[in-house]
Amino acid sequence: MKKLLAIILGCILTGGFLSLPTLADTGGLSSLRGTTDLDSVPNAEEMKRVPKDRIAIERDYLHQPPVIPHQVRGYNVNLKGHKCLSCHSWKNYKKAGATKISLTHFDTRDGQQLSDVSPSRYFCDQCHVTQADAKPLVKSDFKSVDALTH
Repeated sequence: MKKLLAIILGCILTGGFLSLPTLADTGGLSSLRGTTDLDSVPNAEEMKRVPKDRIAIERDYLHQPPVIPHQVRGYNVNLKGHKCLSCHSWKNYKKAGATKISLTHFDTRDGQQLSDVSPSRYFCDQCHVTQADAKPLVKSDFKSVDALTH
């Protein structure tokens, strides 16, 4: 009798484990990856075209970091050099005809104001992205803040 009970219990447990969803099961959700299985790697899309230098792109909300209106591929930003600051620093922006970095870039996360760019703001592409000719990933009906459009 004990053997029979153990066999029945074993069958029930085995059946329960077999019916559990696999790790790759999405639960019916769709993603930006399309129909690609989560456990497979799709081919990478082509790089998006970055327009040549152009005027600054309008911002859509307060405190939005400006979008970079030019190519930055190959720009060095490291301890030895900072290509972005060669044009956008307070010292060089007029000569380069570029937008100068804001005063907020001189503040530490503790609110202390430095005489040079704060280390927490040194790597520009943490907040600023290059504008590219790419179709939106999702439909959006976002409206800009009125104060910024008038």
